[in-house]
Amino acid sequence: MSSTELPASPTAASAAPRVHAVRVAEGERLRSVELPGLTLNVRFRPSDATGRAPALYVHGLGGSSQNWSALMPLLEDVLDGEAVDLPGFGDSPPPDDGNYSVTGHARAVIRLLDAGSRGPVHLIGNSLGGAVATRVAAVRPDLVRTLTLVSPALPELRAQRTAWPTGLLAVPGVARMFARLTKDWTPEQRVRGVLALCYGDPGRVTDEGLRAAVEEMERRLKLPYFWDAMARSARGIVDAYTLGGQHNLWRQAERVLAPTLLVYGGRDRLVSYRMARKAALSFRDARLLTLPDAGHVAMMEYPEAVARAVRELVAEQRGDNRGDGARS
Repeated sequence: MSSTELPASPTAASAAPRVHAVRVAEGERLRSVELPGLTLNVRFRPSDATGRAPALYVHGLGGSSQNWSALMPLLEDVLDGEAVDLPGFGDSPPPDDGNYSVTGHARAVIRLLDAGSRGPVHLIGNSLGGAVATRVAAVRPDLVRTLTLVSPALPELRAQRTAWPTGLLAVPGVARMFARLTKDWTPEQRVRGVLALCYGDPGRVTDEGLRAAVEEMERRLKLPYFWDAMARSARGIVDAYTLGGQHNLWRQAERVLAPTLLVYGGRDRLVSYRMARKAALSFRDARLLTLPDAGHVAMMEYPEAVARAVRELVAEQRGDNRGDGARS
């Protein structure tokens, strides 16, 4: 989940300490992928179904593979989905090289896909994960069958004021100061703050969902490297916003060949709804889904609507009619 959510000790650790296990929803499994200098946790849903196309889900800043647990089962009949924990997030330890830039995260995704020989995949990303997915699709078109971006973190000249605190994480020392100022906050207080920032209507979160989020917050607060990963990844987003030339994310969006679905929420406090039109004009083969009542994590808040749109995109790419009747 994209947010300024987890103040902990900002010191980086070379290996993850042992804390209680991450939550695994019914029907999900976890596996660990060991790569040189990098270990990635992957969440998936085993199935005996045949003919499913491979998909990879990439979460946003401060999030994890759990952010896709509502959407994945709605698409499991057509997509053989895997959701990755980016380095330093979820159950993935920090990368050995300490690279949390958008390029560094994109490189991790590319290495995962290359190692598993799963490409081309239906690549689905949210927020930071949307920026990462855009870069992957631009530089490795052979790995991407379709691209779905939910509130992608693409450069904005005038960011909303509600997004400023996230950007401030990139400033050296701010993470440490925030950790001191909020040391007495309870995990539930932190979670409710995150929900208010990321959801169009926090009231849509069930009691069970709130308990699960608080449990995960408690787990993350015990990770000595998590706040460092947050700060460095936020800095990576800010740096990516300032890049020019061929590495500019909007320039890379124009290079994407894959059919692209863009999902924007009208109540998004982190990525401005006004960016939807610019994005639709930048990606050469784009279709746009706008959800006026959704916030920053539409795949968690309105998973059925997002699933219908993804299903249509997959069917369109296949050139068949399996998505007929899915449009709302």
